[in-house]
Amino acid sequence: MDPVKPASFLPVEASSFRYVEKSNPHTSNLEFLTYGVYELSGPICSGILAHPSEEALLFCWKGAVTVDLNGKSYSLEHYDVLYIPRGATYRLEQQDGESKVIICRATAEKAHPVFHAKWKEFSKDEKRIRHLKGKDVFLMFDVSEPAEKLIAGFTLFRPQQRSWPPHNHTDQEEIYIFTQGRGSMEVYADEETKSFVRSVKEGDAVTIPLLNYHPVFSQEEELHFIWCIAGNRYWVGDKNKDFMTGKVDKLTT
Repeated sequence: MDPVKPASFLPVEASSFRYVEKSNPHTSNLEFLTYGVYELSGPICSGILAHPSEEALLFCWKGAVTVDLNGKSYSLEHYDVLYIPRGATYRLEQQDGESKVIICRATAEKAHPVFHAKWKEFSKDEKRIRHLKGKDVFLMFDVSEPAEKLIAGFTLFRPQQRSWPPHNHTDQEEIYIFTQGRGSMEVYADEETKSFVRSVKEGDAVTIPLLNYHPVFSQEEELHFIWCIAGNRYWVGDKNKDFMTGKVDKLTT
């Protein structure tokens, strides 16, 4: 007979792991995307996590975590990204401190390979960077990576810049999640009915249903945000060169 194991005392201030869901198709006008945040405090290891009918992307926003995924470990540091295949099981673990990991999920029919994008490498790889006036776009999970609906990256605005030209999508829904700085954002179907004009700060997010223009404006500091797309897999500037040159007033993809 095995010896009796001792109990554990868990004071209110004990290490913790929790998931905070921010948006899903039932609470937004999106069809596919769900967005939430994993919050880790102190030395902690989560239970088993899985999304039986969805593929997912993890974005390390704050701190550093280890993801044990299908028997292999992946270290995530600031702005690293990890693709979780449909139905895969994983755990999140950290040694100490405070960490936040953003997760975006979308329905998928098939499982595709795991993909680990390291910010320290990708942020220096010109093949992954698109330079626009006053801002840089980093393609962290692009069409070259197999997946069903998701692509994603980071956009870093320099101070006092704006998105140009305004654009919308016929076949992609999107979410912007602001990770640093302050600015503003508009979302509208046309100029006459424009009503969504909001200040945004670190931690805010905006969902962007189909056919909405969605320009962003930075203020006196750098403004960083995650953009995550579900739908047909392309980045607007690679599909339409007018987005890169800024020679049109608006465009639709």
